[in-house]
Amino acid sequence: MTGQAELFGFAAGALIAVVTAPVGVSGAVFLLPVQLSLLHVASPAVTPTNLLFNVVAGPGALARHHRQGHLGGPLTRLLIAGTLPGVVAGAVIRVFAVPGATVFRVLVGLLLLPLGLWLCARTLRPPDPRVPAGAPSTRFVGTLSLAVGVVGGIYGIGGGSIIGPILVGRGMPVSQVAPAALASTFLTSLTGAATYAALSLTAHGTIAPDWSLGLTCGLGGLVGGYIGARLQPHLPETGLRLTLGALATGLAALYLLQAVN
Repeated sequence: MTGQAELFGFAAGALIAVVTAPVGVSGAVFLLPVQLSLLHVASPAVTPTNLLFNVVAGPGALARHHRQGHLGGPLTRLLIAGTLPGVVAGAVIRVFAVPGATVFRVLVGLLLLPLGLWLCARTLRPPDPRVPAGAPSTRFVGTLSLAVGVVGGIYGIGGGSIIGPILVGRGMPVSQVAPAALASTFLTSLTGAATYAALSLTAHGTIAPDWSLGLTCGLGGLVGGYIGARLQPHLPETGLRLTLGALATGLAALYLLQAVN
């Protein structure tokens, strides 16, 4: 059974990453319910396991973006500057305060559901091009990345599933947001995993990741992420925006249903 779990984890990680990497989402937020419901990873070990997935899976998409010259830039630096301290704070909160998963699902669902629907509607019926949309301010992006870093540290998600729809919905192109969000997710996850390792030396309970599942899911994500990043330049901006909106809406619906049940 253990070998079957790893094989399933590899396939799930690869499939999720192929779909999510083109829009700047690592896929960990979609792997989280798979680990909880199907693979039965214990809490709070599921959080560092998800972070381990991001660490192993991230280089595939990042290598492809680097070859295409899309990494770097002020947006990447701004997201990293906010998410890195946030993930450390989130890890401390997760270990010592242990917020309930139900509250997390409700909050994320209520945030992503209108955001995903709005992004789909805005894509299908774009605003008047004569009216300037206005790029999000540096303060807004910095505050958003800090908050997402805290959430990522608590629940082991990359944050791209939250940052991506918001920034793209504010008018930024997916081709600019995706590499920055993935780079931020990778460094945030690396920092978060190291923080959990340090906390495990003093905190009680099982907070170490499920190494076999984290590594096999991550290897699947490594392959899928590279393929997804390679596909991104060949996909239309409208399709990418609709995919991101549909992913946000679907995840919100899933989490809200799980919270109700």
